[in-house]
Amino acid sequence: MTDPLAAQLGYPADARLLIVSADDLGLCHAANVGVYDCLRSGSVSCATLMVPAPWARDAAARYRGEDVGVHLTVNAEWERYRWGPITHAPSLLDGDGGFPRTLEDFWDHADLDEVRRECRAQIERAILWGFDVSHLDARMGTLLMRPEFFDIYLELALDFGLPARLAGSPGTDRLGFPARQLAADAGVVFVDRVLSAPGHGIRRITEGQLGEIPPGITELRLHPAIDTPELRAIAPDWAARVDDYRVVCEEATLASALEASGVTQVTYRALRDLSRAG
Repeated sequence: MTDPLAAQLGYPADARLLIVSADDLGLCHAANVGVYDCLRSGSVSCATLMVPAPWARDAAARYRGEDVGVHLTVNAEWERYRWGPITHAPSLLDGDGGFPRTLEDFWDHADLDEVRRECRAQIERAILWGFDVSHLDARMGTLLMRPEFFDIYLELALDFGLPARLAGSPGTDRLGFPARQLAADAGVVFVDRVLSAPGHGIRRITEGQLGEIPPGITELRLHPAIDTPELRAIAPDWAARVDDYRVVCEEATLASALEASGVTQVTYRALRDLSRAG
């Protein structure tokens, strides 16, 4: 039987390990400033980059070697703020000229070969820009919820030797196919569980759940951004993003909660090293 992931990293099998991840780097100027401030605060372990997003090049210009993965992006869900495939793939465009707004629209029309080329191009562009890519994630879970797209996700993780974010068992059990078992059988490294509070920010998690994290590797997701007129205009969930930033950078609530919880922070780079070691 394979040792628990914590033990493979050199920790006791019952260690409580945590990766704190800031999503949506490249989304907009407010997100870039917010995410990098959080990374450099010491409380946030890593970030994920939206390569097709309008401010991704600015994110590359601000990069100083932090732990950054690729947030594989195949949707553009907001009505007034759009982005599209860097490969200009026809099946990945909606009538607006950007990625489909909904998961269903993507699933109904996306050509698998074009999805594979687009996602590979996003990873390769991040590397070309100078990012030391540490892991993969599928934005909005679009590539995780259907087996034909999930196969592409696993293929890319293996090709680039990268760990991949997967939801914990309660989430993947509802998919209708054994996602975590397929990933494990393929040799893809992934964390034990993911904590997030979509639309509500992480304040409630920091106030009550960090101390209850069980043994294994847990990932906590947040979406920090500074408060700007731009962010308020484009993001329906701007208030939660701003509050995530406050929890980390202005109030140091996250740092205090981490210290009180007794968890040990780790990085995706450590998991990447494990993945590439076979």
